[in-house]
Formats: sequence, structure tokens, C-alpha cells
Amino acid sequence: MITPRTAFDAQGYLRFSVSPALTRWVEAAARAGVAALDDPAHAHWWRHGRTWFVGVDALPNDGDGAVPGGPALAGEAIDFVRQELGFIQPWHKAQVSACFPGYPQRDADESETQHRFRRARDAAHVDGLHGEGPARRRHMREFHDFILGLPLTAASADAAPLVVWAGSHVIMQQMFRLAFAPVPPQDWGDVDVTAFYQAARARVFDECPRIELPAQPGEATLVHRFTVHGVAPWGEQASASPHGRMIAYFRPETENRIRWLG
Repeated sequence: MITPRTAFDAQGYLRFSVSPALTRWVEAAARAGVAALDDPAHAHWWRHGRTWFVGVDALPNDGDGAVPGGPALAGEAIDFVRQELGFIQPWHKAQVSACFPGYPQRDADESETQHRFRRARDAAHVDGLHGEGPARRRHMREFHDFILGLPLTAASADAAPLVVWAGSHVIMQQMFRLAFAPVPPQDWGDVDVTAFYQAARARVFDECPRIELPAQPGEATLVHRFTVHGVAPWGEQASASPHGRMIAYFRPETENRIRWLG
């Protein structure tokens, strides 16, 4: 019997249908998300010719996930991360990620190779893995429990949807175990995993199906912390609200690195 948990463990992502409780949360969170786009304090989060608002920690939610005047986070997806993944509050301030027509334009400090990868490979990555220095050497700096995407605006399926490579979490977990095997957990961030990561990502592109995951307000998408994912370019016929294709992302960090590695 396939359960939501076995499906999540096998494919590295899970989709949840519309939840009335989550829909109520979205009504309030969407207003806060729109305000974040216009807040001068968040002006530095605009990228790629103002076609992407990165919005890290831009949603003013509290530890219950509630924005001012709105309800606490609730719904099937929230129950799942608590009961199946062992998540314990508080929630951190969510990212407000919004894409707009033309995404992605090329940033002034972005090389042609980087821009081409963003367009051709959806900027595929594993969250928490940072490219550092002129050579962009890869180091794991953030140890997340999971990635939970909650759409805040309606958008067509081709409006820069989230993309995942199904099953890639298995390959990436194996990679991290190999890279970190001889190193104490507190020092994992100092390990240069570039060669390991590049080899594993190439394998992911060869072996794992690329899946687009468009979603609407009230739905939820849960992504495994090791799943390779990205954002597709904005389609030529795509449409969305005046505030773009906006998604709130929760990515709680864990201090238990042994549990993180699995």
C-alpha cells in the first residue's frame, strides 16, 4: 500500500490538494507577501532584471506561522511535517519567492555560463549548499529539515513553476554521506564538496525524471531536503496575478546534523 509517507520517501516530493485551513492562511499571508514586494527594506531581494523577488525571511509570520491578523499554519501538509517528519515549532520567517514575466533575465554579475544553466537546467540545486569564492566552491552551510512551498497567488502552469528531479534525494544523500564520512558533524560546513556534488548532479540529470510542480493557493508542495530542484523559465504564454507567481517557502533548519544526514 502506497501511503503519503512512502510516496515522499520514494520520489522526494509530495503534493497536497487544497486545504480549507491552508486557504484561510493564504488569504492573510498573500497580503503580507504583496506588502513585502513593495517594502523598501526588501529592495535588495530583486534579481534578474526584477523578474525574481528572492524574499528570504520576508514574510512577517510568527512562530505559529501566522502573519499579523491571520490564522496559524494548519492543514494536511502541516499535519504531515509534524507527524511524519517530526517537525516541532516554532516556524521561521518564510521566504517570499515571486517570479514575473521574462524570468530569468541575466544579472550584471552573472556569467553567460551561469545564466545558461539557469535557463536550461532551471538553476537546479540542493538547498543550503553555497557556492563560495571566485571559483564557486561548494560548502553545505544550511542544514534544513524540509522545504514546504505554499502558493500565495494564482498562476498558470507555465508561470515559472517549481521543478524537481524525482528520486534525486537518494543520490544526493549518498553523496553527502560519502563526502562527510571522515569528518565530525560540526565540521561538515568546512568540507569542499564541489567534486562530489558535480558528479552526483550529473548523475541526477541522467537518471532522474524532471517534474514540473505548478500549484495554486490552498495547495502545498513538500520537497525532501536533498532533492535537486529549481525554477523553470517563465513561459511565453504564461499568466499570473499582477504580483507574479508568488510562493511562501518554509525551510526549517535543524541542529541535529546526524539526523539531517539520515
